Amino acid sequence: MPIRRVGRPGLIGLAARTAVVAGTAQAVQGGVARNQQRRSQAAYEQQQYEAAQQQAQIDAAAQQAAQQVPPAAPAPAAPAPAPAAPAAGGTDLVAQLQQLATLMQQGVLSPDEYAAAKAKLLA
Repeated sequence: MPIRRVGRPGLIGLAARTAVVAGTAQAVQGGVARNQQRRSQAAYEQQQYEAAQQQAQIDAAAQQAAQQVPPAAPAPAAPAPAPAAPAAGGTDLVAQLQQLATLMQQGVLSPDEYAAAKAKLLA
């Protein structure tokens, strides 16, 4: 029968206890850091979503205001600026589509929301 030591733990027992305490502290610290990062990421995504919603409202108001403005009387010089206007609008359209795609990739917009916003822009 082996002789059992009574009293303080030996060197191996002390090292094992220290390792358990250190491992527990590291696990708790990692969990806290992950939770903080998750909360800050959620806040950032919420801000991006609200900014996208605000931009959509501004765009809708601008379109509505543009539709309410009565068209000017046709002039002989009107055909020349007409091709330039769609080109400038096309550039904005491409930028807006890229912005929507970026928001979808970041997870701010769902694929359904992206499809609806894209259809609205292209209409």
